Amino acid sequence: MAVTLHRCSLTWVKGPHPCWIVQRALDETGTEYEIVKGPLARSKRTALLELTGQRLYPAIELEDGRIVREESRALAARIRAGHLRD
Repeated sequence: MAVTLHRCSLTWVKGPHPCWIVQRALDETGTEYEIVKGPLARSKRTALLELTGQRLYPAIELEDGRIVREESRALAARIRAGHLRD
């Protein structure tokens, strides 16, 4: 079953962008995921705030409803190490 990647709507932005760093790690590891694009303005990220307790992207929602939210490079390292669901 796929996980859900909550990220900003700027899916075309690559490089050092936090959302892209995590999305690329998911791609590299072959992890199935769905993207939920959210608003750019932090003040409008109310759904993300309710879900994670923060207004920062990216966040991953696991199949069992758990939320994984870390700084993007740490989250990407966790994904690449195979510890996303730990």
